[in-house]
Amino acid sequence: MSPRYALRRAVVVASASALLLGTVVVAGTNAASAATTPKTGGILTFLEHEPRLDHMDPSRIYTGRDLAFMNSFHTRTLVAYNPVPGAAGANLVPDLATNTGVPSNAAKTWKFTLRPGTKFEDGVPITCEHVQYGTSRVFAQDVINNGPTYLLSWLDIPKDKDGNSIYVGPYKSTKAAQAAFNKAVSCSKDNRTITFQLNKSIADFNYLATYGVISPIQKKKDTGDKYDLNPQATGPYKIVENSANQLRMVRNSNWSKASDPVRTPYPDEVIIQFGLDEEVIDQIMLEDTIPSAMNFGGPLPTNKDKFFTDAKFKNRRMNNSDPYAIYIAFNVKAMPCLEIRQAMYYSRDAKALLDYAGGPTYAGSYATGVISPLVAADYAPTKVVGPGSPDFKPEGNVAKAKELMEIAKTKCPADYKKATEDGITLDVRQSVTLNDTIPINEAAYGRAGIKVKWNIISSGYYSTVMNPDKQKDMSASGWGADWANASTVIPELFASFGGFNLSQNSADPAYKAFEDKVNIAMKTTDRKKQAAMWKELDAYAMKQMWVLPTTFGKAQEIWGSQLANVFFWVPQGNPAYGKIWINN
Repeated sequence: MSPRYALRRAVVVASASALLLGTVVVAGTNAASAATTPKTGGILTFLEHEPRLDHMDPSRIYTGRDLAFMNSFHTRTLVAYNPVPGAAGANLVPDLATNTGVPSNAAKTWKFTLRPGTKFEDGVPITCEHVQYGTSRVFAQDVINNGPTYLLSWLDIPKDKDGNSIYVGPYKSTKAAQAAFNKAVSCSKDNRTITFQLNKSIADFNYLATYGVISPIQKKKDTGDKYDLNPQATGPYKIVENSANQLRMVRNSNWSKASDPVRTPYPDEVIIQFGLDEEVIDQIMLEDTIPSAMNFGGPLPTNKDKFFTDAKFKNRRMNNSDPYAIYIAFNVKAMPCLEIRQAMYYSRDAKALLDYAGGPTYAGSYATGVISPLVAADYAPTKVVGPGSPDFKPEGNVAKAKELMEIAKTKCPADYKKATEDGITLDVRQSVTLNDTIPINEAAYGRAGIKVKWNIISSGYYSTVMNPDKQKDMSASGWGADWANASTVIPELFASFGGFNLSQNSADPAYKAFEDKVNIAMKTTDRKKQAAMWKELDAYAMKQMWVLPTTFGKAQEIWGSQLANVFFWVPQGNPAYGKIWINN
């Protein structure tokens, strides 16, 4: 899967920002410096291959690109990232709140006071109770899913006999459970200050407050799962059309610049056009037929040289290391045989796939685990996979793969039969490039006698693969730290309480020792010691081959000639969409 279509999660790496910005091939900030006078008006258009965004409900948005987009235009949060170029873009600033959070009680208690004058799109003033209600929805995981789930384990709410919160959200709550939630998330008498009581010290809890999972929602407007189709705006734009063809947003008359120090809306309208052929999008960009548009998914590998070797695009392009580790998750319940999982890693032709995607210039580097190098303090090559591993060969170590398959033939014959006769099914997102990479993969796996099949998902990719009943044997994905701590990577991807454990690995014999170490690391406040633990656990997960790591990604952005002030924004690894204006 291309990094552009990986799970685009946010990363905040203030300490690594220089590294990130230092790897820019063509910096978007160069284009920004050429335009110094902001302009208002016009229609800013994004051209998208996908048929829709994964989610628009603030409680459910979890892909970095969509976070950057929705939080720039539509959704306000308690705190935000500073929308400026460079390392300062990773800094927290107040948004709906007047501060970035006040901790006490060894960071087990956090308070945020709301800014006056903030309103929903219908003119209703935003109060603490709206934030409290919005926060409660994530507990209704049968309805409001796919978003960040930290609150389920962090809030000081009693657990049931299975270790789950007794509170299951506002839709099915008992009086006692609701009271327990209201004690953990409470409002002041003047309805302006919200207080979160945590069951552990979380020194960086306020970083979670940049997500819509802690944002205001009116109870009377909540339509459950359907809220995803037309959520109420708190930012400068509101949704007036969400169709199969496009998402259209216009100015929100009840938004006030006086109450929003973060956003400066320039266009009159913001539109995403859905379902366009990727080659058509590239031709629009190459010919500049819609000069006020941006490619929302990045150019095709076959067209990148056209954009990045031609000087006429020098102020219309961006090529950055992005914060994502790309991988293919093994569904361990469906593929319990370690040797077959390892054989698939060693038989894969990583070099051919990287070369196809554009090589190191455009596609990134071979991954050594799931912790990105941009999470500087917590990263080290695992030396289990990727460069530094004695058995790693970019073109594939076929001899090693065959050796492992021979072991599997005796050790796990049923799994061997599935791999060699029935075939292993991979979940993949539909794309033009898929047609080119399928033969590369089939030939590579075939060298070890492994047959593969493809479950091509045209829309709702993550809502599909995150459903254990729908996920197949392997699922292409990617991940970046939510903020500068691998506590938002290792537990999220591999722990039973993680929010994105596609590996379904809890029944693996190696799992218990792993989770015991995760729990210790989560409680370790010495960052140097904790970082060493995350590095060890990254290597542990690779030894168990719970995922097949592929690359540490790069991402390209292309836009039309009328767009100005386009610059790379560190937190989500995307342009700062809300700072773009149109020179027309």
